[in-house]
Amino acid sequence: MNPDFNQLDFSKLNGLVTAVIQDHATARVLMVGFMNEEAFRKTVETGYATFFSRSRNKLWLKGESSGHILVVKNIATDCDLDALLIQVEALGPGVCHEGYQSCFFRQLDQGEWKESEPRAYDPAAVYGSKPGSKS
Repeated sequence: MNPDFNQLDFSKLNGLVTAVIQDHATARVLMVGFMNEEAFRKTVETGYATFFSRSRNKLWLKGESSGHILVVKNIATDCDLDALLIQVEALGPGVCHEGYQSCFFRQLDQGEWKESEPRAYDPAAVYGSKPGSKS
């Protein structure tokens, strides 16, 4: 696979495109991240979802510390070529660094955000006690 990386429009978000990560078998949205051209290239070349961390200002392979790797099954782009839909097989019990299968584990219920599912794993056991750690 040798895509034309220049076709994607990385100019609208300061060199980034939005990447919606979806479970290829269930179609559930697991997370949303951002990719710069290098992260997209690595994702295509390796077959593993790689993102650009805006807070750390560097590339990160999803699962590099947790082991919860995202194996890419399909990549699509929107009509403006500035967002990606990446269908994956998630290796591990969850994608969210807070211990849930999906980062979308809260639902608005009568004006309050409520957890809609139990934790899939203990994040402290995976990341240690460092708050905000993720991968």
